Amino acid sequence: MQNTKLLLTSFTFVGLLALAGCSFPGVYKIDIQQGNVVTQDMINQLRPGMTRRQVRFIMGNALLTDTFHPDRWDYLYSLQPGGGERQQERVSVFFNQNDQLVSLSGDFMPGVSRDEAILGKDGGSNVTTPAAPTEKSEVPAKPGSLLDQIQKDVDGVETVPVPTPEPLDTTEQ
Repeated sequence: MQNTKLLLTSFTFVGLLALAGCSFPGVYKIDIQQGNVVTQDMINQLRPGMTRRQVRFIMGNALLTDTFHPDRWDYLYSLQPGGGERQQERVSVFFNQNDQLVSLSGDFMPGVSRDEAILGKDGGSNVTTPAAPTEKSEVPAKPGSLLDQIQKDVDGVETVPVPTPEPLDTTEQ
């Protein structure tokens, strides 16, 4: 009877110790990444009218291409830090019938990246709006200077029309 009680107590102790080891606070848990890594720099390189090959070169292969919507590519990325909450980002890219980029939607948009917005830096994005023309008084170049010579060369350029090729004769001979 005494042996059975000691055996039952030791099994209980070992079981509790094993159970406590599963949720021990010092245990390392790995980060789990899945999908396509999409950065703000990638999104800033996309332009309307790009072909599918150009978009694939910048973004990589899409994670999801729907059979019923062949003009839509979905890029998904999820990260679950060890023991943390899962974070997911999504970007959908849309093409027209000519296989040209029309629009995109999702968590990323062209402009300033999240990091740059937090740090307060300008994103340096290539999207610029033309400024209203302002009147500047141009200072004429000094005679004989390099700037004067360049201006004379530019002014002296004659425009030459681009020749258009004649269509090939398709009649049989």
